[in-house]
Amino acid sequence: MKNVCIVSIFLLLFTTAFASPPPDSILPVRGFCIGAPHVASLDEFIKFIKEELAPRHVNTLILRIDYNYQYASHPELSEQGALSKQDVKKLVQVCKQFHINLIPQVNLLGHQSWAFQTNKLLSVYPQFDETPWVKMQDTGKYVWPNADGLYCKSYCPLHPEVHKVVFDLIDEICDVFESKAFHAGMDEVFYIGEAKCPRCGGRDKAELFAGELTLLRNHLADKGRNLWIWGDRLLDGKSTGLGEWEASYNNTYRAIDLIPKDVVVCDWHYDRPDKTPVYFAMKGLQVITCPWRKPLFAQQQLKDMISFRETATPEMKDRYQGMMQTVWSGPEAFLDEYYGRKKPGKDTLQTPTKCFKALYDDINKL
Repeated sequence: MKNVCIVSIFLLLFTTAFASPPPDSILPVRGFCIGAPHVASLDEFIKFIKEELAPRHVNTLILRIDYNYQYASHPELSEQGALSKQDVKKLVQVCKQFHINLIPQVNLLGHQSWAFQTNKLLSVYPQFDETPWVKMQDTGKYVWPNADGLYCKSYCPLHPEVHKVVFDLIDEICDVFESKAFHAGMDEVFYIGEAKCPRCGGRDKAELFAGELTLLRNHLADKGRNLWIWGDRLLDGKSTGLGEWEASYNNTYRAIDLIPKDVVVCDWHYDRPDKTPVYFAMKGLQVITCPWRKPLFAQQQLKDMISFRETATPEMKDRYQGMMQTVWSGPEAFLDEYYGRKKPGKDTLQTPTKCFKALYDDINKL
């Protein structure tokens, strides 16, 4: 009996120590971003939250939901087999249990198509398309580069009817997620203020981008929520050499001086540990560094984030909010690799699973 009590006390102490997160003063946001699960993989993903994210002290989970939800306000926009309200509540419950801030993402403005497929918003409401004269290929893959300069379609931010639909989606998904924040994406916007658009042709692209962002921010703020976005369109790709993917070639970068300062910027760089968080912080914005698949770069980005917080002025310190691992697939493919059911590709040392483990091993040594 005595031995049983000793073992029980040891296990209690071990569990308590293991479950105690690093102080938020060191790294306020310890995030993970991934596509929302499909119904068939929901239970396994919940198990992953319990057994992998929570023990690693992840405190923020962004789920890219887009149209993988049974919207009551706009059922015409829901994908076949989408998550139900009851399914989402299971995710809400487990995240509450482990004190994880659960944030939904719906891609807004850009990323309204992918490969050869037009996504739900523009396929159902083609009148919202910023570039209706660019026709998607109906077979094969709409490869980059192409004669149209198309990467992903955008909706027109000045269409008089688009925001009624967009606001309905935001409100419904935030309500069901019980979230105080919403991630609007807004990355890789190649089409905005196009000359042939009857509404926004000839307008300043930075002002259009800032106007859309501010409109979304204000709608969320009215309901006590705040806006998160990816940061690439607020960086000048030409003068910095960051390029047209991780930064802007179409002058939207000037919007950084036109937007509210309570927007949270998710700053992604995957092939270099660029020091751009300093730029965002100096512009008065909260910033989170977001790696993807290269462990060494993620580890350097973590060191930089800690250094930024340690050496910043009191005014800037809390603008450096932390780190977020990004996964650019749904959880199904990620978990297949994570649990060894599927081998990674040729570069076995540079995968999202390797990056996630290396990053959080270092975070939990802080």
